[in-house]
Amino acid sequence: MAAMLRAVMAIATVAAISAIAMGANYDVGGPAGSWDLATNYTQWVSGKAFRVGDTLTFKYASSHDVLEVSKAAYSSCTTSNPISTSTGGNTVVTLN
Repeated sequence: MAAMLRAVMAIATVAAISAIAMGANYDVGGPAGSWDLATNYTQWVSGKAFRVGDTLTFKYASSHDVLEVSKAAYSSCTTSNPISTSTGGNTVVTLN
């Protein structure tokens, strides 16, 4: 009986560690999972606890893009010198 309990605990531990290591995926945007201007993003983010390894998926019209900017550029709303630019309508960002 003790051996079976240890085996069950080992399996549960491996499952828990795997779930943590994989991270969660968040589709950023409205109910359809796409970026739009109608969504209240302050409300969207409330209740979410982002962690290292989670991913944010941005789905958007291919005529638009996603820019990664520094905190200073974000705070001043400056996009002239982005760290990176993504195009194509489907961008996945991994939090690190």
